[in-house]
Amino acid sequence: MKREDYLERILRARVYDVALESPLELAPALSRRLHNRLLLKREDLQPVFSFKLRGAYNKMVNLPRAKLARGVIAASAGNHAQGVALAAQKLGCRAYIVMPVTAPKIKVDAVAARSAKVVLHGDSFDEAYAHAMKLKRRLGLTFVHPYDDPEVIAGQGTIGMEILRQCEGPIDAVFVPVGGGGLISGIAAYLKHLRPGIKIIGVEPDDADAMTRSLKAGRRVKLDHVGLFADGVAVKEVGKEPLRLCRRLVDDMVLVDTDEICAAIKDVFEDTRVVLEPAGALAIAGAKAWVERHGARGKTLVAVASGANTNFDRLRFVAERAEVGEHREAVLAVTIPERRGSFRRFCRALGGRNISEFNYRMSDPREAHIFVGVTVHDREEKERIVRGLRRAGFRTLDMSNDEVAKGHMRHMVGGHLALAGGELLYRFEFPERPGALMKFLTAMNPNWNISLFNYRNYGADYGSILVGIQVPPREMGEFRRFLARLGYPASDETRNPAYRLFLR
Repeated sequence: MKREDYLERILRARVYDVALESPLELAPALSRRLHNRLLLKREDLQPVFSFKLRGAYNKMVNLPRAKLARGVIAASAGNHAQGVALAAQKLGCRAYIVMPVTAPKIKVDAVAARSAKVVLHGDSFDEAYAHAMKLKRRLGLTFVHPYDDPEVIAGQGTIGMEILRQCEGPIDAVFVPVGGGGLISGIAAYLKHLRPGIKIIGVEPDDADAMTRSLKAGRRVKLDHVGLFADGVAVKEVGKEPLRLCRRLVDDMVLVDTDEICAAIKDVFEDTRVVLEPAGALAIAGAKAWVERHGARGKTLVAVASGANTNFDRLRFVAERAEVGEHREAVLAVTIPERRGSFRRFCRALGGRNISEFNYRMSDPREAHIFVGVTVHDREEKERIVRGLRRAGFRTLDMSNDEVAKGHMRHMVGGHLALAGGELLYRFEFPERPGALMKFLTAMNPNWNISLFNYRNYGADYGSILVGIQVPPREMGEFRRFLARLGYPASDETRNPAYRLFLR
């Protein structure tokens, strides 16, 4: 389909029966900090708190009457599900929604409240999608794809139309969150036709970067695993039509990590008093990263705030990680002599800065290892602290980018154990579902001893587990087969410096 055809589809898209023209608002505090004019396209203010109702309704309202009467089915982690459920309610047809069991409860409850039939299946969108296709054939339903459909893409493209209508003056770049690619395809199809000079920049989590990899390869690349923190974009493979459009229309892709997403959630809250979901804050995190990378100043930037369906119990994790993501907390491992006056010298070397966390346990008669969090203003101040501690004679490791240190070690510093010989340390991501831990224990050889275990909830969709396992060297082949059978994302952390300092 030609770009001109999408322009026509977008102009005649039927979205305003259910969607509002969301405001384009200045983020004043964030704009001052970035030295650029940052505008937020507030799709979090839609009736389902997400942009997804645009594409879903446009697809369904254009279905032949006979197909609509038989009903529709969709697969979704949550926001598309709510869009389909609302559209079905408006159009008076039945709707089946297959959602991963890891979908946040707030999204599951919102779909059920609109009288859609919710079917929970699988740990990811891809597993939910496969099950939805089986139900589609069995029940004779019409599948409403979340992103790989021209009518869905056109519905999302109305956001681009509104951005041009609402923004006075030139726009330098528009940042768009990317999951399957439907949103960025629609926005780019409209903007690039009318304002080809505007840069279209997609943003993905660094652990769910299917579009970035696909654009580099020139073909669709399917990921083995995706991170689930930003569940709204947790897609292993982008759509065929979105990739075709993005190869022609998207100027750049930016990857951000979990900490940067959490920092962006906090930034938007400080400007709007609204808590975005992780995928909803993705474009803001990407805009910040792009500005830092390119040293941009005085530009007009637009970021799509795509959704605000987040669980309340996720906020603790977001708050904990936002300071690190904003480079406002330095997480350090410092070795000091085990003698009188050392702690006083250590505090003096910090120069009166605020200590946000301090963990210590005596484990050696000659030296002590301290895990400390220090409040800082930026990355440069953190680097000055590290240099100052080293000049004072303290061995110092910067652990601010170490996932094991930030997610686990800070909660379990407790000394070394002589009995834990031959210990392997692995970090797993477990889906938050009944039986996930039992599956792990059942698959494991009962002769292997669990010598360490720490569980951290990531906010209702998945948990991060740090496990110490004593495996005899002759059984390492069996251990590798166990990891493959288990199927959970796993990282070998046996040589992690924080582990070797505090627990090895």
